[in-house]
Amino acid sequence: MERIDTVKQYNDLMNADTMHPLVSIVKFNEVPTVVNMKAQFGIYAIFLKDIKCGDLTYGCQPYDYEDGTLVFIAPGQIYASDSGGIPIIPTGYSLTFHPDLIRGTTLGKTIKDYNFFSYEVNEALHLSKKERRTIIDLFKKIGEEIEQNIDKHSKTLIASNIELLMNYCMRYYDRQFITRSNVNKDVLTRFEQILTDYFNSGKGRTSGLPSVTWCADQLHLSPNYFGDLVKKETGSTALDYIHNKLIDEAKTRIFDTSNTINDVSSELGFKYQQHFTRLLKQRTGLTPNEYRNLN
Repeated sequence: MERIDTVKQYNDLMNADTMHPLVSIVKFNEVPTVVNMKAQFGIYAIFLKDIKCGDLTYGCQPYDYEDGTLVFIAPGQIYASDSGGIPIIPTGYSLTFHPDLIRGTTLGKTIKDYNFFSYEVNEALHLSKKERRTIIDLFKKIGEEIEQNIDKHSKTLIASNIELLMNYCMRYYDRQFITRSNVNKDVLTRFEQILTDYFNSGKGRTSGLPSVTWCADQLHLSPNYFGDLVKKETGSTALDYIHNKLIDEAKTRIFDTSNTINDVSSELGFKYQQHFTRLLKQRTGLTPNEYRNLN
């Protein structure tokens, strides 16, 4: 597996010229054919790949758009592509930039807010024709600035254009969550069932409370994508959704006076009863015993 810690290392791998030490735009159809690549990145990378809808599916659903897909890689992540041993000429663009490029800039302070850098490849952003044109225009604008002689304005202008690109991607991801509403509702239905099965199976006693990461893993989604999906569909965070389900279960079990409050707490996955009491008090204004006596 390759290790790519600098922009130049990536450009050398792609047989592309390095115009700027900290940032690069590569147009794929201007580089030699590619068979496969597997690398751990120490830099940021955004790949605009032109794909056909039939090549990829999301669960049992085909992708909606055929005009390109954007994949986002953050430092520390591994990216792999494999053409099955057949040399291909890829089409599209790549934008790579070193973390040093954005240090001290607005983007450097907000880059962690762009959750899509933590999405899995199968949760990529799929573009309409109009969206693709906007993204390509921004790639070209960044490329033009890279080709300028480096001066005191270069870093600010390049970082600002990358930030603009990110903000458009945020808008397009919002659109994607909406247009995939049927898929998202299926995820929420399965999420609800996973929580129901978890509490009914008694896993809480041995495994504790179900976490957002565990639920996302059961749904074969990255935690950030899963969290964003739940937020877009319900207006609540995934953790709040779990807590709401937890409280609903707790209310039902508190009615059974054959169980002590400590039993209920343990069955649901709380290590300490006081944590259960605190959460119920926050959500209902009542302690478990007060809720039991009230009803």
